[in-house]
Amino acid sequence: MAKDKFEMFQVLDENGKIVNKDEMPDLSDDELQDLMYRMVYTRILDQRAVSLGRQGRLGFYAPVAGQEASMIGSHYALDKEDWIAPGYRDIPQLIWHGYPLWQSYLFSKGHFKGGQIPEGLNALVPQIIIGAQVVQTAGVALGLKKKKKDQIVITYTGDGGASQGDFYEGMNFAGAFEVPAVFVVQNNQYAISVPQDKQTAADTIAQKAVAAGIEGVQVDGMDALAVYAATKKARKDALDGKPTLIETVCYRYGPHSLSGDDPTRYRSSEEDGEWEKQDPLVRLRTYLEGKDLWSEEKENEIVEQAKADVKAAMKEAENTPRQKVSDLIEIMGNELPNNLQEQLEEYRAKESN
Repeated sequence: MAKDKFEMFQVLDENGKIVNKDEMPDLSDDELQDLMYRMVYTRILDQRAVSLGRQGRLGFYAPVAGQEASMIGSHYALDKEDWIAPGYRDIPQLIWHGYPLWQSYLFSKGHFKGGQIPEGLNALVPQIIIGAQVVQTAGVALGLKKKKKDQIVITYTGDGGASQGDFYEGMNFAGAFEVPAVFVVQNNQYAISVPQDKQTAADTIAQKAVAAGIEGVQVDGMDALAVYAATKKARKDALDGKPTLIETVCYRYGPHSLSGDDPTRYRSSEEDGEWEKQDPLVRLRTYLEGKDLWSEEKENEIVEQAKADVKAAMKEAENTPRQKVSDLIEIMGNELPNNLQEQLEEYRAKESN
């Protein structure tokens, strides 16, 4: 499959200039400001999470800086009633969908309360198994179709996830049963340390949609307007039983996770520098400033608000009672089998001493 059949879709270039007027999304000035607000807020959440992780106050955390346009741009195109099936890096989309910030910190810590999705929030717990959320998405989407719901399911994985069997199985099922699903692969260039050209011989990830008989599109993942426009169209098509695979070409500025990964061992400073020129926040900021819709003062207010929210959420998370082994056994089912009931009583006795 020739790469030119999947040309990268772009609306806003790295200089903040509109290069595709025909595809400019129909967003009001207030919506454009809100989109930028969410991206700035997310960048601060990420910076604070990295800092908290290095202080030993969080558990597992996967940095998101550089992927804000991909994450927030796609989520902004959704309806509140749509479902999200996230991977472990996709906490920002969950938060903007209604997942409390303090719970996201408990999820990072491995606390069971972090995985208790609030009632009424249409989302699955972030998936740790690479690519498993793609199969889950196909199943949830089939359920929505059978119930004739006016909702879609969107899922996210990285370029590494596109090398998993679950990725192909989920898309194949979605295509065969014409379910309302959108599959987003955030191609941040590396599956931990393995570059894309070592993962697949395909020129693009988008073209992998062909085998599933669904639409595939490659989008500039550093361009929030392009990601929004592509996802908006994909959502509309999904409601008509036409799933879409969206590849967002982006870059993670930080390590794969805070669990020992050192990106300087497999990425050059020159490569980092080239991608920093495409920073999604700088790009959208430049565009909005040109329309007199953004200012340094406005951004500083958002930064301070995000820092205050992080402080309050972290306090709530750290004030949550530490989980006990008995807690984990208790929530394994409504009715525990005899062996687990015995273990529950054993651990309750130990914990009471």
